[in-house]
Formats: sequence, C-alpha cells, structure tokens
Amino acid sequence: MEEQLADVPRSTGLTITCSPRWGIDRTLEYTEVATAAGFAVVPHLAARQIVDEPDLRRIVRRLDALGVRGIFVIGGDAPQVAGRYSSAGELLDELAGIDHPFGSIGVACYPEGHPSVADDRLADALRRKQRHAAYMVSQLCFDASTITRWLEGVRRAEITLPLRAGVAGPLDTAALTELSVRIGVGPSLRYLRKQHGMVSTLLGTLVRRDAHRPEALVAGLAARAEELGIERIHLNSFNRVAATVAWQRRLLA
Repeated sequence: MEEQLADVPRSTGLTITCSPRWGIDRTLEYTEVATAAGFAVVPHLAARQIVDEPDLRRIVRRLDALGVRGIFVIGGDAPQVAGRYSSAGELLDELAGIDHPFGSIGVACYPEGHPSVADDRLADALRRKQRHAAYMVSQLCFDASTITRWLEGVRRAEITLPLRAGVAGPLDTAALTELSVRIGVGPSLRYLRKQHGMVSTLLGTLVRRDAHRPEALVAGLAARAEELGIERIHLNSFNRVAATVAWQRRLLA
C-alpha cells in the first residue's frame, strides 16, 4: 500500500473500503497507513461488521486519534451480521447518540437498484440515512443517463443530498465486467457492452476488445451537475492506483 501511495498527490482524498473478507480492523490499519502518509482519509464503516455500541465507540476513538473527520457508512456485504446492526441506517442512528468527530458522513445510493434489496426499501432507507448524512455516493455506473434519470426521481422525492457519482477508473474491460456482474450493475453494464463492442462466449464470459475510459461518463454528468446536485466524482480505482493516477494526470494536463 505504501508503494502504491507514493505517486498519489497528497491533495487527493482517499477512501478505504471495508471488506467482508478482511474485516473492519484491516480498514482501520490501512487508514492509519494513509493518514501517516499525509492523506485525508474517509474509511468505510460496514454496519454488519460492527458488534455493538462499545465496538462502535472503540472504532470512533481510534479514528479520532488518527485525525479522521469523515466516514462513509454502508450496510456491507458480510453474509452474517456480527452484532446488532444489519443496515447503515441502524448504525447511523446509533452513531448520532455518540460524541464523535465526524463532520462529514457519506452514505450509499443505488441508481440501478440493489441485487438483494427492493427499490421501495432502498428509497425508504435513503430517506432515513439523509437525516445523518452530508452526501451520497452512487454505486458503480457506466451510463450518465441512468444516473441523471434516477436523480430526477429522487429530487422529486425530496432527497436533497449532494451526489458524488461513483465512476470506474480506467480498467481492462474484461476485469471491469467481472466486477460489475459481481456487484449487480445491470442496465449500464449493457450500455458498456454496446459502447466497447464486447462479445459473449458460450460460457457467458465477456471478452475485452478495448479498455474502459470514463471521460464520456464524466462529461455527461458534468453537463447536468449544477441542476441535479452532482458535486464531484468518486473515482473507483479497484486498487489499480498507478493507472488511475496516470489517467487523472492526462485528463488535467
């Protein structure tokens, strides 16, 4: 991790994910490495991996000691709930009753739906989370119109949180397709297939003809950013940090 961070501009905000495989303490360890390197870090806190209020207070104290002032709260994909929190909303309600240093809290949103949660439940959950949050980050998406249509609907439903649009960094399209299938991205994956000319084998494996580049998606979102409250891009590197940084530099040159 230290090697990958060496070329990242210190002005870049970093998020550290919370993997069901490695657990929340790995997130805290990596947050410590990144803050020591001089980055502003937003760790993910997965509700399903936190046992109870004492465990939550332990996490808050550790992050406070590191100078962390923003967090991103998700339900998480752990198949088993570790304790009393099964959703981001439950953890946010608990956190609201605790003295904490987090001036900025982000939550997840799902323009293309969630593979295991109905759309009406997602909408109710977002309204509940809005009480505690400063912004929302969308799931990985490849089609600007999918995001903007969804935003039109949630704005009518009085969801006012600014959006940080989840965008995939430059990545081999075959690898990106595999990731997308795993996380349940639907309509915009079909858009990606069309745009990049991918074909299916008999086994259903998508084969790359070129590589994904996010410029068109970013431009499409920028065109309606002010109107719909899109405040910035949340760039997903998938640990391909060097390639993502190189793309950023080319774009800004």
